[in-house]
Amino acid sequence: MSALPSSLATAARRPIRELPDELISQIAAGEVVERPASVVRELLDNALDAGSRQITVRLSAGGVRLISVEDDGQGLPRDELPLALRRHATSKIASLNDLETVGTMGFRGEALAAMNAIAELSLQSRFHAADSAFALDGRTGELRPVARATGTTVEVRELFFATPARRKFLKTDATELAHCIEAVRRHALARPDVGFSVWHEGRLVEQWRAADARERRLADALGEDFVAQSVAVEHAAGPVRVAGRAGIPDAARSRADQQFFYVNGRFVRDKVLAHAVRSAYEDVLHGQRQPVYALYLEIDPARVDVNVHPTKIEVRFRDGREVHQAVRHAIENALAAPRAGEAAAVAAEPFFKPLSPQPAPSWTQPVIHFAAERGLGDSAAMWPGERNDIAATPATPFTAPAPIKPAPAADEARAWPLGRALAQLQGIYILAENSQGLVIVDMHAAHERIVYERLKTQLDGAAITSQPLLIPATFAATPQEVATAEACAAVLPSLGLEIMPFSPRTLAVRAVPGTLADGDPVELARSVLAELANHDASTVVQRAQNELLSTMACHGAVRANRRLTIDEMNGLLRQMEATERSDQCNHGRPTWRQVSIRELDSLFMRGR
Repeated sequence: MSALPSSLATAARRPIRELPDELISQIAAGEVVERPASVVRELLDNALDAGSRQITVRLSAGGVRLISVEDDGQGLPRDELPLALRRHATSKIASLNDLETVGTMGFRGEALAAMNAIAELSLQSRFHAADSAFALDGRTGELRPVARATGTTVEVRELFFATPARRKFLKTDATELAHCIEAVRRHALARPDVGFSVWHEGRLVEQWRAADARERRLADALGEDFVAQSVAVEHAAGPVRVAGRAGIPDAARSRADQQFFYVNGRFVRDKVLAHAVRSAYEDVLHGQRQPVYALYLEIDPARVDVNVHPTKIEVRFRDGREVHQAVRHAIENALAAPRAGEAAAVAAEPFFKPLSPQPAPSWTQPVIHFAAERGLGDSAAMWPGERNDIAATPATPFTAPAPIKPAPAADEARAWPLGRALAQLQGIYILAENSQGLVIVDMHAAHERIVYERLKTQLDGAAITSQPLLIPATFAATPQEVATAEACAAVLPSLGLEIMPFSPRTLAVRAVPGTLADGDPVELARSVLAELANHDASTVVQRAQNELLSTMACHGAVRANRRLTIDEMNGLLRQMEATERSDQCNHGRPTWRQVSIRELDSLFMRGR
C-alpha cells in the first residue's frame, strides 16, 4: 500500500459543521447576483408579477452605487415585508405541483435575500387595500410608515460591499450600465403593455412607452429597421405556438447580439431553441452570419421546466424534439415566401415627375423550357468550354408559367413584382423595370435556387429509402453514441439509417439513405446520433441531402456569359416570383436587388 502524500498526511482534519445563515446567503448570492444587471432582472421579475403597468429603474455608477426599481403594482402588506427578505420565502409557489407548473417570472424566493446579504437594501411598499405605505430597512429590520402611492420601490445600494472581492470583477460603469439597459430591454420586449424607463445619474437614458401591439414595441426597442427587415412568424403545432418576427437573411449580422427568444414570456438562452433557429436559416444564410429575431414560444407550463438554474435563464423541455420541429418549421415557413411581391407593393415617388406618362409596349410571355443540365437555351448556343454532360444531374424539364396575356401598362408592375426584362449586362446580370425602378438579378444565382427548390420538392414527395451497404461500416463508438443508437432504434429507419451494435463499444452502419450512398456512412451516423441526443436528427439527413441537391442545382443552373433573349429573361423572373426562398441562392447570397427611382434620381441630382 502506497503512502499518502505528505500534504494529506499532515493536514489537520476539519470537522463538518453547519454554515452560518449569513454565509449561506452570500454563497447563494454568488449564483443569483453576478453583476448589477442581475439585480435589475430579478427586481423587474417581481414588479411584473405584481401586475405593474409602469416601471421606473434608477441607477448610479452603472448600478454599483444604486439600483432603484419603482413600480405601480399591487404592493405588499405590512406584515409580509420582513418575510420578503427571508430566504426561500415567496408567494409564487406553495407545493411541488406549483413548481412544476409555475407561470410567474419569479418563484425561487432567493433574490431579495441574496441582495440583502451583499448590499444595503431597503423596501418601500403600499398594499393596494392599505391606507398607508411602510418602509423596511434590510440591515436593521426597522419598519416605519412612509408616504407612497400603491406599489413597491426596492433600493439596492453599494452592491457587493459585503463581498469586496466580487466588486473587483465588475467592468466600467458604462459597461455595467449597458448590461442593465439590456436587461430592461429584454423585459420590455416581452411585455409591450407595460411602460419602462431607465434613469442614470438623474438623466433619462432609455424609455419605452406602453404599446397596444407587439410590433410597435419591437420597433421602439430594436429600431424601425428591425421590423422593416424581418418577416412575421405565426405557427402552431400541437401544444406549441411560435410567434414574433424573424429577420430576413440580408439583415443577418456578424454578432449574435439581436437574438431574443421567450418561453411563456421569459427570456431564455436554450440550445434546443438556438439550434432550431440556426437549422431553419442554414439554407438561406451566407457563411457564419448570425440571424436576428424576436420569437415568442407559448407552451403548457407543465411541459417545460424553468427550475434549472438560479438565474432562470435556462429551461428544459419535456419533449425537446417537438419544440425543435415547431420552431424550425415556423421560421422556415416565414422565410419561404419570396419577397419580390413587396418590391411592387408601393410605387416610389421620383424627385422628377414627367409631364405625361409614356405607355410601355404590350407583349406576350411565351412558354419557355429550361434544360436543367444545360442551362437556358439550346445546346448549340453553349459557350466554348462549357460542359453539357453533367452525369450527377438528372434531366429535369424546367418549364416557365403558362403564356401571359398582354396587360395594360399601368397594371404590368403589379402583375409582375420583379418587372419586365430590359437587357442583360455583361452576360451576368438581368436588368428589369418595375414600379419602383430598376431590378438587378444575378441570373446564375437565381436559376440555381429555382433548380434547387425544384429538386427538393421532388425529393420531399418521396419517402427516404435505405441503401444497404455491401460491407457494414463499423466504428468505435462512445457510450453516449451506443446508448442513443439503442434508445432511438425505432427512429433511425425513418431516416433511412440502420445502425446496430457490433460489440459493446462498436457500432455498425448497415444501411444509409439511398441519395447519400456515396457519402461517408460513419460521419453521417455520428452526426445523426449526436443530433438525436439533443435535437431533431432529421435535419442532419436533410442537410446532407440538400448539399447534394445544391451541387446538382449549381451544375444545372444557367452559366455566366450565357446570352439570353428577352423572353428567356422574363421567364426566369416569373419563376423567381413563384419559387420559395428565391431571394437568396443556395449559398445564402442575394439573387436580386432593387434600385428605386428616388435613388436613381439622386445619382443625377434630379429635383435639386
